[in-house]
Amino acid sequence: DAKKDDVLDFEQLGIDALFVDEAHVFKNLSIFSKIRNVAGISTNGSQRAMDMFQKIQYIQELTGGRNVILATGTPISNTMCEMYVMQLYLQSQKLHEKGIDHFDSWAANFGEVTTSLEMSPEGGYRMRSRFNKFCNLPELMNMFREVADIQLPSMLNLNIPKLKGGKYKIVESVASESVEYMMQELAKRAEAIRAGNVDPTVDNMLKITNEARLLGTDPRLIDPDAEVDGDGKLFQAAENIYQEYIGSQEFKGTQAVFCDIGTPTGNKKFNVYDFLKQELIRKGIPEDEIAFIHDAHSDKQKEELFADMRSGRKRILLGSTSMMGTGTNIQKRLVAAHHIDCPWKPSDVGRILRTF
Repeated sequence: DAKKDDVLDFEQLGIDALFVDEAHVFKNLSIFSKIRNVAGISTNGSQRAMDMFQKIQYIQELTGGRNVILATGTPISNTMCEMYVMQLYLQSQKLHEKGIDHFDSWAANFGEVTTSLEMSPEGGYRMRSRFNKFCNLPELMNMFREVADIQLPSMLNLNIPKLKGGKYKIVESVASESVEYMMQELAKRAEAIRAGNVDPTVDNMLKITNEARLLGTDPRLIDPDAEVDGDGKLFQAAENIYQEYIGSQEFKGTQAVFCDIGTPTGNKKFNVYDFLKQELIRKGIPEDEIAFIHDAHSDKQKEELFADMRSGRKRILLGSTSMMGTGTNIQKRLVAAHHIDCPWKPSDVGRILRTF
């Protein structure tokens, strides 16, 4: 918080308008609420979002509430609170005129808390209250449309390819006996934590959830010496990638493979990327047609890699959601996108089509 640099500040730059692409990146604005123990409402915010809010307020103060343009394909990417944040960015004065001066007032007018049974991380069920239902939606949308220009794909006449089969494919793999045993051990640990029998510094739900994600992808991410399951998720993924490769050989179709865990960083004994690459090479795909987004260390290298994907010189690109998401212009020859681990938000899906 201390002043460290003797440089120009934002006000001295002479900026009188803001154009922000991928505006959902700034969705985690701190909100103040008396609502407690309800999922979907978080009062924790990011410094990046607060910085954006302050700049927006400054520009709107200069221009009478104008000259701020936010662009995004997913204004609500995770929780209903993000709708309030977008309105706070763009029409805080309108909210004030309506007597909505804080989040709890907005939530009372346009949201509802529901309580239902949800599956718990350890595999059982529990009652959970969640802020997840809109009410007075026509009034909310009428207010939001005063500042929002909403364009749907059906309104733009875009030349979008049809999804093969009409819907995305969910590939299921049967857990081996060793994986089932490891899952049961995770469930026992979770039950002990719920009962308060474990020191949080020794074991906690975050640790268990992370290990469950790793186990669901491949047990070797937890134990490099774990039993290899020939019918496991990664073997199925490699086979699916190979079949798409063969099926699009005539026009050099390309594929994007997303995986946020088991990335090729550090000195890990086993990682998803290297395993998939070796498995694809074993099936007959040339090594020089497979690339990792992590191998491009500069904007120039990234653009060269993307150009290779557009031309078909590279046919398969593996990367994480963050590194291969926004700004990845490789869709010209894409025939398939594979998500090895399940994405959490709609904004994480859409390199070819927005499917949900």
